[in-house]
Amino acid sequence: MAVSLEIVSPEKLLLSRSVDMVVIPAAEGDMGVLEGHSPMIVTLRGGTIDLYEGDRVTDQMFVSGGFAEVTGERCTVLATEVLPLADVSKAEGEKRLAAAEAGYDAAAKEGTEAEDTALDAIQSARAMVEAAA
Repeated sequence: MAVSLEIVSPEKLLLSRSVDMVVIPAAEGDMGVLEGHSPMIVTLRGGTIDLYEGDRVTDQMFVSGGFAEVTGERCTVLATEVLPLADVSKAEGEKRLAAAEAGYDAAAKEGTEAEDTALDAIQSARAMVEAAA
């Protein structure tokens, strides 16, 4: 039993292969996808995608956000940004976090929608710092 996984960035198709399970960072919490999963579309928060073969993680990637479409046979991740976990640095995460926090201060003057976008950037940057640790 396997699920067909595709990970796509704005630039290109990054990965297309079958895995036994994929765990994605859905906005409501980490979500495991197996063959036969109920169809849905979810928003992704910043975090790691874990690819499983059997009961072990074979690959991990960091995503800064995006969407995932899940069907009974497939999981398609439409990511804003994807990095191999080995390429994620704590220094870059901290730099992004400082910029996102400054952006939040400015967004507080603009209104709720700008604040929500700024909070998403803060969460993504914090997830990058955690993933690098």
